[in-house]
Amino acid sequence: MLMCGLQGGPGRPMARSQIADKQYSLARIALFAKLLPDGIKRIEQRCAWRHYEPGELIVSYLDASDDVFFLVLGEVRVTIYSSVGKSAGKAVSFNELRAGEIFGEYPAIDRGRRSASVEARTNCLIASMSGSAFRELIETEHGLAQALLPVLVRTIRALNTRVFEFSTLAVNNRIQAELLRLAGLASRQGNSARIVPAPTHVEIASRVSTHREAVTRELNRLAKIGIIERRGGTLLIKDLDHLGQMVQDATGEPFRLQ
Repeated sequence: MLMCGLQGGPGRPMARSQIADKQYSLARIALFAKLLPDGIKRIEQRCAWRHYEPGELIVSYLDASDDVFFLVLGEVRVTIYSSVGKSAGKAVSFNELRAGEIFGEYPAIDRGRRSASVEARTNCLIASMSGSAFRELIETEHGLAQALLPVLVRTIRALNTRVFEFSTLAVNNRIQAELLRLAGLASRQGNSARIVPAPTHVEIASRVSTHREAVTRELNRLAKIGIIERRGGTLLIKDLDHLGQMVQDATGEPFRLQ
């Protein structure tokens, strides 16, 4: 059995005794929810652990590596940066993942290249294992393959929704849908949600395939009619029902918060 490696990032090795710390645990990774504690410990012993700082690149688009990553603490952003033409350097963000989720499993499954870049959005603690170890894990840990299937299906459904939105919705409706999507991941109370930290206008633009000025115009309009409010580093969605109705009017279908 492979032993665990501990890394604190460049020049910051962690003491091996730290593996006993509760934070160095995969118990909260959703994929492993139905595994017995002994099974989770066996997986932990096959992982390398590393801290990432905000903005630090974890994997690169089209990279040939096949490691699988388990997000133990923090948040990461999934992005592709355009490299050609007038849009060179433009970021297209696909998703933001939070503690408990996995990423990087596609190359481990199909042996293809990375489908996107992933960078730390906050301070993160991430465990990783090689693609070959992950494939072996799927074969040997009972029920793990069945647990992975719903994860992959959710990803496909989310991408289908985005393709539909990009193909059919006006820019303002795409922005509204994205705010609802972010609200679904945020702290909610009744008909309101607090998104912390508030996404920048550039970040929202990269997620809905538009420019910053369009986001600014729509957010200002939503603020004027009392649907959202910016409070320091927090974006408050004050009326989720009204915002959801706007999206429903545009799509013909109710928008379901996560």
